[in-house]
Amino acid sequence: MFKKILIANRGEIAVRVIRACKEWGIDTVAVHSDVDKDSMHVKLADESVCIGSHNPANSYLNIPAILSAIELTNADAVHPGYGFLSENYEFAKMLEDYNIKFIGPSSKLIKMMGDKIQAKKIAKDYGLPIIEGSDGGITDIEEAKKLCNKIKYPVLIKAAGGGGGKGMKIVFDEKDFEISFKTARIEAKKYFANDEVYIEKFFQNPRHIEVQVLSGKNRTVHLYERDCSVQRRHQKLIEETPSPVLTDKIRNDLLDRTVKMVEKIGYEGAGTVEFIYEDGKYFFLEMNTRVQVEHPVTEVVTGIDIIKEQIRIAFYGDTSLKQEDIKPRGHAIECRINAEDASKNFQPSPGRINMCHQPSGFRTRVDSFIYQGYKITPYYDSMICKLICHGRDRYEAIQRTKRSLDEFVIEGITTTIDLHKKLLKHKKFINSDFNVNWLDNEKIL
Repeated sequence: MFKKILIANRGEIAVRVIRACKEWGIDTVAVHSDVDKDSMHVKLADESVCIGSHNPANSYLNIPAILSAIELTNADAVHPGYGFLSENYEFAKMLEDYNIKFIGPSSKLIKMMGDKIQAKKIAKDYGLPIIEGSDGGITDIEEAKKLCNKIKYPVLIKAAGGGGGKGMKIVFDEKDFEISFKTARIEAKKYFANDEVYIEKFFQNPRHIEVQVLSGKNRTVHLYERDCSVQRRHQKLIEETPSPVLTDKIRNDLLDRTVKMVEKIGYEGAGTVEFIYEDGKYFFLEMNTRVQVEHPVTEVVTGIDIIKEQIRIAFYGDTSLKQEDIKPRGHAIECRINAEDASKNFQPSPGRINMCHQPSGFRTRVDSFIYQGYKITPYYDSMICKLICHGRDRYEAIQRTKRSLDEFVIEGITTTIDLHKKLLKHKKFINSDFNVNWLDNEKIL
């Protein structure tokens, strides 16, 4: 097994990876910015290296600094977590060239599936239904207009080189298309250094369904699906498994087709294939070549440690799991707790945590990097922890999550705990009568 793994990340995912490494008996290296020197992942790691200032470009995205930290500490593998460099094929390629194991797929596969247009073509070639739209990137506005008239409005304009809602525009009518198209290209250029966009049919009431896979040289398995449809501005807030809207027939078809595609592209590692689901039909959206924020809901219903399996695949080349042995039990819900004021348009709320009590109890898990006295800075993503609750069924999972949210105390900053309390009690959530646009269209607070 690896002797030492450097975690090229921060926050709760860095803590999560360190814990998995310790259970493998692997030494760990934490990298951190100057303002993260007191972060939990730094305290838990066997070694730590400061790699730059609070600006992510100078630290967590600073490839030369991370490579220097690898050399300084003699790490033989790197776990990228999610975000930052986790899907940066150039970083993965550099590690390959230096004979340092990147705990994830090859740089070639990261590049291939990271290009949304190419990924869409691959999914189509291997039997997954795709959303009607452009076959490639578009920069010519007249060509774009012709396509929109063909597939009919509303349409979605998306940046070809990235995601997270940047460079994304919904257009309901032809008269609004030109300004939206130009704005999307400007944003795509700004955020991803690529002004290509692609256009596809927009679904007005979709669910967001994703399939977790683990794949090695000789075997690919799925760990069933997650439903991530409670979102605001294309950012997930609550995730659950299993999806309460899929029939067994649709679920089995979705899982079988996903595994076949992942096998055929020669994928190695943990990955997630994402879909849009509406009116009993699903369509390929994209593939994330990394671990997801919401992986814990899958872990608690399957009993499988996805991070440890990632490490196993990276070292041995294959997963130890067999599909017939993976039997999910019960229902799980994850709430992302953010340092934000939901009543003020989700304004970030940095500051010092004066009081922190995290819930516990039967089948209750908190993935976190915060503690009493810790200072939340304004420089990074606002998610500070995740609450994951497991029940025998969806009703029990909801009740356990509500109980746990009532126990959760974080003082000194404003968080989204109160928002989650309202969401869990809302009739639409209880009845699973919602889609990805629910929170953007309806005032909850």
